Amino acid sequence: MTGLPDVSRETQERLKVYADLLVKWNPRINLVSKASLDQMWTRHFADSAQIYDLAPHPVEHWVDLGSGGGFPGLVVAVLAQETGSPDRMTLIESDARKAAFLRVVIRETGAAATVLNERIETAEPQAATVLSARALADLDGLLAFAERHLTAEGVALFPKGATWEIELKAAQRKWRFDYQLAKSVTETGSVVFAITGVARA
Repeated sequence: MTGLPDVSRETQERLKVYADLLVKWNPRINLVSKASLDQMWTRHFADSAQIYDLAPHPVEHWVDLGSGGGFPGLVVAVLAQETGSPDRMTLIESDARKAAFLRVVIRETGAAATVLNERIETAEPQAATVLSARALADLDGLLAFAERHLTAEGVALFPKGATWEIELKAAQRKWRFDYQLAKSVTETGSVVFAITGVARA
């Protein structure tokens, strides 16, 4: 479990259950790229855990958009079993098969999370105190989702790859927002945005 934070044995066991289910389901519904499974503890689990660590805990309501295979949202829900934060976890996933996978992992790990099998842009506004999304859309698109689902005082945590500066400049033409950057601990050149105060320019 390379790169994961110092967690209890119980949390490690739950994450192992999750990982085994990911390997089992992935050939059928392509939750993550096949090539990334060999490095899944770094590429997916540790990458999600760093997003959890950047959140302003304690978190009341964390909403993960386009959850897919559950990264980072389902990892957050498993870590929350040990820490008690976030208090509530909502995963929004429009693909019914992926939503089914998420519900199986929730059942098998005992994680406290709700899955909404809906489109992000039509789901009821979630009033999230923390919003996350990984490999979902460009920053401009993510900010539109944040406008809908994030509270005025909330923070959006969006990991971005090496082209993050291009996405930032494009987004700043349409949006006003404050941001801080954290260097990714799992991928050179990548960052995690912590965004607040989202409003249309």
